[in-house]
Amino acid sequence: MTRLSIDCDQCAVRGLACSDCIVSALLGVPDDELTFDDAEQAAIGALAASGMVPPLRLVPKPTSPPEPRKSSPYRLYG
Repeated sequence: MTRLSIDCDQCAVRGLACSDCIVSALLGVPDDELTFDDAEQAAIGALAASGMVPPLRLVPKPTSPPEPRKSSPYRLYG
């Protein structure tokens, strides 16, 4: 059995995408982490696929800092 854990505090688009996310549509913004089992995932997937509710908009925040950009061969002026 696969469990899906959703922690809105760890969502990179929290606030921006909440109004169009299934979690907010069905439950409001939760205070705690949510966990869905296979049957619950299938149910929310069916609701979203039918257009009855928006899809899950969860975008996990990166767990490690981004790698620094390599220097560009171009020089910026100005």
